[in-house]
Amino acid sequence: MDGDGDVDPGRDDLPLRANTNHILVRHYVLDLDINLQTKVITGTVVLFLEPGPLAGDGNGAGEGAPTPPQPSQTDDSWEDESHRDFTLVLDCCDLTVSKVEELDVTSVSDMQGLLKEVKGEGSGVGPQPDSQSAVLIQRLISLPSTQWKKQHHLYFQCSHAPAFEGEGPLIFHTDRWSLQVRKRGVRTIQEFPRALRVCYKTKQEGGSVRWTKDQDNRSCVYTAGSPINNRALFPCQEPPVAMSTWQAQVRAPRECVVLLSGENQAQPTHQHHTGLSSWDYYVTMPMPASTFTLAVGYWRQATAQLSTAQLTPPVQVTRTGASHTHAGSLDLNPFTNMDHPIITSPQSTLVYSGLKDEKHSESDCSGLGDDNFTCCHADYPCPFTDPSAWRQEVVPHRMFAPPSLLQKAQVQVLPLLPGCLAAAHATLGVHPFPRLDVLIVPASFSSLGMASPHIIFLSQSVLCGEGDGEGVGGERGLSLCGSRLCHELSHSWFGLAIGARDWTEEWISEGFATYLEDIIWARAQQLSSKETEEQSQLKALLRWRRLSDELQNSEEQLQILRPNMESTGQVSESGSSLVKHALNPEKTFMQVHYLKGYFLLRFLASKVGLEYFLHFFRLFIKKYHGQLILSQDFLQMLLETFPDMERQGLTLEAIYADWLDRPGVPKWLCEGSVVWTQTRLVEDVKAEVAKWIGLSPSVGKGRKRKKAGLNVNFKEVMPEQLVLLLEILLEEAELSVTSLRTIKRTYDLPKQDAEVRHRWCELVIKHKYAQAYGDVEHFLIHDQAMGVYLYGELMIQEDSRQQALARRCLSLVQNEMDQSARRVVEEMVL
Repeated sequence: MDGDGDVDPGRDDLPLRANTNHILVRHYVLDLDINLQTKVITGTVVLFLEPGPLAGDGNGAGEGAPTPPQPSQTDDSWEDESHRDFTLVLDCCDLTVSKVEELDVTSVSDMQGLLKEVKGEGSGVGPQPDSQSAVLIQRLISLPSTQWKKQHHLYFQCSHAPAFEGEGPLIFHTDRWSLQVRKRGVRTIQEFPRALRVCYKTKQEGGSVRWTKDQDNRSCVYTAGSPINNRALFPCQEPPVAMSTWQAQVRAPRECVVLLSGENQAQPTHQHHTGLSSWDYYVTMPMPASTFTLAVGYWRQATAQLSTAQLTPPVQVTRTGASHTHAGSLDLNPFTNMDHPIITSPQSTLVYSGLKDEKHSESDCSGLGDDNFTCCHADYPCPFTDPSAWRQEVVPHRMFAPPSLLQKAQVQVLPLLPGCLAAAHATLGVHPFPRLDVLIVPASFSSLGMASPHIIFLSQSVLCGEGDGEGVGGERGLSLCGSRLCHELSHSWFGLAIGARDWTEEWISEGFATYLEDIIWARAQQLSSKETEEQSQLKALLRWRRLSDELQNSEEQLQILRPNMESTGQVSESGSSLVKHALNPEKTFMQVHYLKGYFLLRFLASKVGLEYFLHFFRLFIKKYHGQLILSQDFLQMLLETFPDMERQGLTLEAIYADWLDRPGVPKWLCEGSVVWTQTRLVEDVKAEVAKWIGLSPSVGKGRKRKKAGLNVNFKEVMPEQLVLLLEILLEEAELSVTSLRTIKRTYDLPKQDAEVRHRWCELVIKHKYAQAYGDVEHFLIHDQAMGVYLYGELMIQEDSRQQALARRCLSLVQNEMDQSARRVVEEMVL
């Protein structure tokens, strides 16, 4: 795959420029200052390097590093004789780099002990470097996982080492997508410095982080899961194969909470002379730099017991000549329960103590938590080899939200966490990460959720609608929140502990999480086998309808789950590549890799049986955790485990041809979807729809008909049934104002979850029900993660009032919108 040429920024493909085949970053040390007023992050990142798999004895000069026309701080030096020197290429954009320097790690006294230690044989680290500095860094990187504390201490000490005296800073060059670094006269990879410090600051327009306001109109910043990943937060190697560890020290205003993808539960250190607090995090499990996650804001921790003062957001009161914050008795220390990180609520709706499945939990742990179990990944302190980790159903967890949503988070999300964590453990085995933070992010977040190591972002859209925070009663308000939480938890195994080696194979992460969310959520609710199957079929029907609609309204090239086909996983000689369609804004909002991947897994499960299939999942996790995979790794192991599948004609090539390498719908899915329309839950919905159609103008008009219609007995339905009911009603050409008004009142729609309210808004728009335009406006402002295509519905109706509504809502939120969402919406509206 040719990824070395200069990339036209107007194209849809994302360049991964890092020359990872030549040299690899093994550890990052970040030191960052967050300024919420100027919307700039200033700091340094120290990179610890070692030669890559194809380093050899060559120089690798210029590989993956074409000289672009854009100016940089060092253009005069870049064009001279140094162009033959080895070039380190890092993925980078929208950063102002001021200096790159080589660190003198020999000046760190604690490092000298490494020179006295005898390096173990067979470590696979390649030829012995010549310079003392290179020897020290190689030995530091190669320390066994049993010495990870010593290793991280030395990384930190080295990150503060001075630059080499007399040599001056290294020369560097920046273009649109990369930072390129050279040392004069160094032609080979083996001679290139092994510890570099990059001094830089972010730009406000950088796409990796979102500077915005929370629900209480207070400033915050977080990594938003951008298509460009973290390259606008710090220079890094973006290709997934560049697995690294990291540690970070982040300073922010003292009242703020800093959450970060780290294994430790950081405690802030207050710097009284600056008014800042410092937070330190680390990870010992090597992961792609794209999984690094940061969130800084005035969040508060939700606990099982909350006082009225804790639930009251600070109110900014401004008077002539004075400004102060009135917070009542609100404790500005965000951590009210730091000594008890495992939060369980006495009023939890889910009881996880009964989730232990003797059939699976006990037998599946056999051999996995004993001394004989050997992992297949690179050396790190792995929980899969720790017997206590296999027994830990619920990992320590915390819940954060802005003060105005703290009560909803405490009532709706926090009680779900223990049960969902235990259900995930019962389904998939040991938790890959030792702790979890959950954060309700600002309304401008463009997704319902995002999982990162040790932290999950949830959209406020997963919470119930209007009301006192208690939802719409009982289980009705839990469905979207619980299933989404289970979806994000699934990513701990598929997406994080096991990642895709080629980013175009998103289905490996999203398809698996969509499939597993139903299984884990059903187990968390302790549903019977019959209830589980009924809900599974209902959700399958809803997803089939959504996928069918998307396939009819999208480009065929965006419907392919393995767009690189036989070239999947291939990169250029330097390690650089292109991620197809990654910058296409429409792709951001497509669900095909979620849905088509989900149906592929349903198809495979139907061939071997659900229980056998889930057992295979646990075997697969045992083998591949801590590693990167391609589709073929999963499918080939499946076919080898169940040889009858291949004897029945289901080969790897057949799966590629039917499911992964072509657009459209596989034959099995078209045939299987008929079954889902004939279940009991769907028949109940059809009966309710018939009642509503009976109120339509085509059946009868006049006062008598309307009065009789209001006395119809409507059956209570679950949220997924209500979604289907509204979707079917959307197919009706005409619904009366009376019907629409009664629908809203009967199902208490403003208090339903966002999936239900989205369908309600579609009905309002289609039938121009002006009395409910306020519901549409509320949705577009407060449920931005799901509202993008409602703008299109408002515009295509060619109704002046609806178009004015779309423009007004866009004007209210466009400054805070996600960049991709804003681009798509502006094309619809402006």
